[in-house]
Amino acid sequence: MVRNWVLKILLLPVALIYGFFAELYSKLYDLKFLMPIKFTLPVISIGNLSVGGTGKTPHTEYLINLLKPFIRISVLSRGYKRTSKGFQEVLPDSDVKNAGDEPLLFRKKYPDIKVFVAESRVEGISQMLMKSPDIQTVLLDDAFQHREIDPGLSILLTEYDYPFFDDFFLPFGRLREWRSAYKRADTIIVTKCPLDLDEEKKNEFLLRLSPLKSQKVFFSFYQYFQPYFMYDIYKRTEIKKDQPILLISALASASYLISYLQKTGCDLHSMEFNDHHEFSFDEIENLKRVFSELKGENKIILTTEKDAMRLNDYRNYILTNNLPVFVLPVSVNFLFDQKRQFDNYIKDFLLQFKS
Repeated sequence: MVRNWVLKILLLPVALIYGFFAELYSKLYDLKFLMPIKFTLPVISIGNLSVGGTGKTPHTEYLINLLKPFIRISVLSRGYKRTSKGFQEVLPDSDVKNAGDEPLLFRKKYPDIKVFVAESRVEGISQMLMKSPDIQTVLLDDAFQHREIDPGLSILLTEYDYPFFDDFFLPFGRLREWRSAYKRADTIIVTKCPLDLDEEKKNEFLLRLSPLKSQKVFFSFYQYFQPYFMYDIYKRTEIKKDQPILLISALASASYLISYLQKTGCDLHSMEFNDHHEFSFDEIENLKRVFSELKGENKIILTTEKDAMRLNDYRNYILTNNLPVFVLPVSVNFLFDQKRQFDNYIKDFLLQFKS
């Protein structure tokens, strides 16, 4: 988001034009001039109203872990910033340039599920079912704005510290649609919540959110685990007080992660890049230089699982230079004892689904 208010004011007309065409596109579906496709198998869409930062990847992983023991699921993503075009399956030997970082992460972490990428979600699901007719459920990654598909269940994510109701259109803000578009969602998950969120603050948030009576609302947070060495998942370490850590992140928002690390008491140094940033060799060399200048014992380089997909392009350099790059695993959990409620909500949707 642009932080210079003078520039933001200058960008306001651009944002209004963007908003006009976004609303026009949506209205064509609302007024039935355009008709979405509904498939005969359950399709769960996970998306948001903003350009990123709400936690789609960890929440998609949560659904994968919840459902894969029971049914044959598959993930379909656009494959943001991939260099390839059209429909393709993400394979174990795919690279981040052809698949995109998030689809590749899903494929590597969950080798027993199929992952596909396609610009057109309709074409993507159609091709998936021809290629793998045994698929029973499709998870649509980042598909809230793609109205050519009518999902069986639409999950909208909004970040607790940056909710959509306090935001505005690109490039003035981060929204891709009018705030009122949230009404299309079946359920809303408020993500990256503080662990000490109490009932009073929860109710204040709900009042501003104004969910429809038909909408379920859940509050989630991140749990972080022991970092593991990028090339040996069994080699783990603990983050300790005063330990020098160089954080490398290319996220839409790293504030939640940085806040967590600061609470550990480590000696944190952060290098932040734009979301889905493609690292250059010069940047990797600079990373090595900055790391070498850190003072203290047991210093490490820390990154996220998604960013590790792109850093892996420099595997030989990292190993040759003995750079201790560790990956910080994360998972989603729910506040207010909502985990079982959410799990049952998803399972009930699948059990009651009718094609």
